Amino acid sequence: MGIEIEHKFLIRDDRWRQQVERSTRMRQGYLTSDTRCSVRVRVAEGQGFLNLKSGTLGIQRSEYEYPIPLAEAEEILDTLCEKPLLEKTRHLVQFGEHLWEIDEFEGDNAGLIVAELELRRPDEPFTRPDWLGEEVSHDIRYYNSQLARHPYRDWLDRVPLNAENG
Repeated sequence: MGIEIEHKFLIRDDRWRQQVERSTRMRQGYLTSDTRCSVRVRVAEGQGFLNLKSGTLGIQRSEYEYPIPLAEAEEILDTLCEKPLLEKTRHLVQFGEHLWEIDEFEGDNAGLIVAELELRRPDEPFTRPDWLGEEVSHDIRYYNSQLARHPYRDWLDRVPLNAENG
């Protein structure tokens, strides 16, 4: 069984940008998403992927991902996925012993930046960078599947970047 152990955090400020090692634009959409699971298609770096993830709330969830032909991924995004699609740039930042994925959202979710950290086990220690803000791992609004349905632009309680949120 595939297990993802992931923490999600808001960003306190832009200092992380100085440490970016690589950035990748992504486009993704959801075929279905409910409390049981989500089924996602993603295109990144000229490749297509099909992803299935349990709807469990928290840092540990079942996850399976499979490569699919790029042309088919694009067609599925354009014709079968719920709209709007999620568009984001994923920035990779090495901090200490861990690689952080920082998703900078565009379109209907512009203004939202979320840092994610995948771990090998739930109790694995990690060092928090100074630019890291509040943990939102247990807040379903920050799950990509939810952002596709309820975009950040529509939130009444948005937390702007540089707000003291940590």
